[in-house]
Amino acid sequence: MYDWNIDTKRLKQNKDAWNKWRLEQMINFGLVGKKISRRLLLKYWDKLNLDPQKKNFLSFLLWGKK
Repeated sequence: MYDWNIDTKRLKQNKDAWNKWRLEQMINFGLVGKKISRRLLLKYWDKLNLDPQKKNFLSFLLWGKK
């Protein structure tokens, strides 16, 4: 995950903002060999800003429904 527009050192100081940003980056732009934490995904689910089609697909994987 390579995002040159974000100061990740500063973002890491706020754990919630960092986790939310990291999940969005991994989902929207690729995992780059990493795995998404199901626990974190569920925790931040309502706060994630995702492509609607990707969010529907992930919803299906997590809960088996749209």
